[in-house]
Amino acid sequence: MMAELDLVLKLLAGLLAGVAIGWERTLRHKSAGLRTFGLVGLGTATAAAIFSGTSGAPHPDAASRVVQGILTGIGFLGAGVIIRRETDGLPHGLTTAAAVWVTAALGCAAGLGQWRITLTATALALTLLFINHSVEHWIQGREAKAGKAAPDRGLGGSDTGDSAG
Repeated sequence: MMAELDLVLKLLAGLLAGVAIGWERTLRHKSAGLRTFGLVGLGTATAAAIFSGTSGAPHPDAASRVVQGILTGIGFLGAGVIIRRETDGLPHGLTTAAAVWVTAALGCAAGLGQWRITLTATALALTLLFINHSVEHWIQGREAKAGKAAPDRGLGGSDTGDSAG
């Protein structure tokens, strides 16, 4: 009974971490949102939990290989949200792609029962996504008032940093 509860908690933690990141992306009207991020978190937690061993202690070789495969392979999903804008040729969607990758890592941590890592990294990712967006707009507003063109600092506007992707 405890093993089943542990599995449910791992999967739920992966799902909730993904939903939390997806919620922020949905609020920003991005192409990938709650469902996509929730599924990434749940899927990676499931894959990691499968190889964490029946006793709850991860088998080091199997867990390592599955995490490596997930974090490499998830790049293809992230690449699907990156486009090059026709107007200026700049990439768009980089933050969403990075958030997909982070969500996969969160799901892996949850699936392996790494609760502190899952919770802390989810909080840090959300903080970065929410606060950085506000900082970008503040910087862009100050530069607009000063009559300066906003240089690309990797902070915003085109999702070479965050705002649009």
